[in-house]
Amino acid sequence: MATTVHLTEGNPVTADTAATDKQASYTEPASHLVPEDPLKPSIDEKFELEDIYAPLAPLPGIAEEKNPLTARAVLVGVILGSLVNASNVYLGLKTGFTFGASMFGAIFGYGIVKLMSTALPHSTPFFGGPFGPQENSIIQAAAAGAGGLSGLFVAALPAMYQLKLLSTNVADDFGRILTLTLVGSFFGLFFGTPLRKFFIVNVARELKLVFPSATATAFTIRSMHAVGSGADDAIKKIKALGIAFIISFVLRVVSDYALGILWDWHIFTWFFIWGNYNNAAILAENWGWFIEWTPAFIGSGFLVGLNVGISYFVGSFFAWGFVGPLLVYTEVCVGKHLAEEDDPKWGRYMTYNSMSGLKEPGYIPSPRYWFLWPGVMVLLCYSMAEFVFNWRILWFGIKYGWTSIAGNMHQGLAKRGKSSAWLEKQAALDNDRSAITEDFATPDQQVPGWIWSTGIVAVLAVTMIIFEVQFHINAGLALLASLLGVIFAFMAIHGGAVTDVTPLTASAKASQLVFGGVTHGMGMDPNTALTTNLLAGAVASAGADMSAGLVSDFRVGFLLRTPPKLQWYAQAVGTFVAMFLAPGIFVLFAKAYPCILDSEIENCPFDVPSVTAWRAVAEAVTLPQIPIPSSSAYFSLALGIWCVIQVYVKRKFLVGAREKYRNWLPNWMAIGVAFVLPATHYSTAMCMGAIISHFWLKKYPKHFELYCYAIAAGMIAGEGLGGVINAALTLGNVGGSVYGSGIACPGDSC
Repeated sequence: MATTVHLTEGNPVTADTAATDKQASYTEPASHLVPEDPLKPSIDEKFELEDIYAPLAPLPGIAEEKNPLTARAVLVGVILGSLVNASNVYLGLKTGFTFGASMFGAIFGYGIVKLMSTALPHSTPFFGGPFGPQENSIIQAAAAGAGGLSGLFVAALPAMYQLKLLSTNVADDFGRILTLTLVGSFFGLFFGTPLRKFFIVNVARELKLVFPSATATAFTIRSMHAVGSGADDAIKKIKALGIAFIISFVLRVVSDYALGILWDWHIFTWFFIWGNYNNAAILAENWGWFIEWTPAFIGSGFLVGLNVGISYFVGSFFAWGFVGPLLVYTEVCVGKHLAEEDDPKWGRYMTYNSMSGLKEPGYIPSPRYWFLWPGVMVLLCYSMAEFVFNWRILWFGIKYGWTSIAGNMHQGLAKRGKSSAWLEKQAALDNDRSAITEDFATPDQQVPGWIWSTGIVAVLAVTMIIFEVQFHINAGLALLASLLGVIFAFMAIHGGAVTDVTPLTASAKASQLVFGGVTHGMGMDPNTALTTNLLAGAVASAGADMSAGLVSDFRVGFLLRTPPKLQWYAQAVGTFVAMFLAPGIFVLFAKAYPCILDSEIENCPFDVPSVTAWRAVAEAVTLPQIPIPSSSAYFSLALGIWCVIQVYVKRKFLVGAREKYRNWLPNWMAIGVAFVLPATHYSTAMCMGAIISHFWLKKYPKHFELYCYAIAAGMIAGEGLGGVINAALTLGNVGGSVYGSGIACPGDSC
């Protein structure tokens, strides 16, 4: 999968990641995980000839790049990453999913800088000169840095506003938002730096860490710069990406003025209207069954595969097409009328997505609230079970850390003419050297140790100050949150390297569970406990997310032989820009759509599924009593147990020759998202994209390899940026909510 998809709930839908469970391995590569190199006749043959755990051979005819860290590469990367950042805030708030910027930056960046290098004289300061694959990797590193940091703004932070834990005016909190962004991003940036050697050089071969998205990006960059057909293919990819981006952008902006015609097709409403407002088609509309032509989700369907697309759709149908109506029929749950019951036209038009009035005595829950708990339980149990089964990576990390410390201490003694047999023996435990890849980067090309070590200490100190001064929370809890971030970083990097899924859901939920116990033990008042829980989860998951993103970018540079310190500098610049950009975009959306921060406002165009899940878990582990319906609790428990059983079966029995049967197992991360997010149009769109992608790859594999990733990246980024423009238009009172038409929409309004 070339573009990493994150479910920001914790996720990269952070699963905070896209709920994908595709397995990649060196011996049996999936052809849709790594784009084809035009120098090799096929994916399978390429993998047989290329050692993907070692740097790739230099391309014939490409001159050595003496300094790939150029001003033009960083500038272009930051601009492209900023577009993705803005898109991710929109998409994350609306759907719970965010998307990586690496592939978008790599392809679009190639086109922009290639144009500069050919159109401008080589002597032109900053923008002229030759352009090679290493400089292209700098572009994608800067884009990845600028495109990140959206997780905080689509999950924990809005949840704090919904729980009335921050100011009533979001602009008044800009300073606190900025500092939270700083510690979440730069802690991961500094801590992830020393993990490059561990994950990419030392254990990648032994643990079969493929890094599917990073490897795909590296091969895409390499293929575009190949002499011969590479340049022609690159132009085709750029055109495809650009066309998809423009069409998606224009469609998203224009459709806001005619949602019922250009964006949402409420087919059952149409039948209801054609039936003179008295047939049963409105019942399907009440449950949200309509088609939305969302380029982002159709594009994401291209990437996640058939298993995820079908699992997501089946989960939606099970919740909102079968069990939900059954709960209403048996009066376990109730809906809410959206018009007066005696309205001759729309009196039967209802919603089952309300979350208000839950703590009133004798309340009857809505189906959305009832299904929230099974959804959260599935996300938690499935991701935590995977976490437990990946314990090996923690052991490798502890062993590597100890041997590295012992080796450094031994070298320090040797410089002073002393020695320690015990330290020498401990350092030698870095045993199996045959599995360790030789690092192309010389010591002067590595990120200086003083930078990341000093940075870690500084960010830890700042985190403690922020917790104590800005939020009045014990500074020691900031250290605990950071320690959890370190642990989860290992799991996030390992998960992304093996399956292309960054398990941030596990990170967020596990940290929330830990701090639920801590706050209960400290006897905190409810509001302080909720604030602590959400802040700690945000810091831990953000650190893990940034660490995973940095190591993934290091993997791209490793394959292309780009000096790691140059990549690090580029990503640091991008991260610094994102630190100011992401909060600004969030404030823009919060001002344009107040319902994001106030769950009591009905008919919100943003479903904020990640916010709902974070809020629910925080309340469940901190408040004395949460009104969870008993039937929902029993159902949640049963599903949670089943998820753990499936992970056990997958890890223990579906191995070796039987591993191919894993593709037939349902993806419970996708199903959990479907339970939490009562928006069937997203699962329908993603399933459509996955089906199209499946037959596209099957019938036209060469065409698929050339265009799929580029088109998907353009569709995702185009819709996201269009959503940002719509927010600005709404804030200026010239958007679709003021001048748009409600024709063809239920209740005459979309």
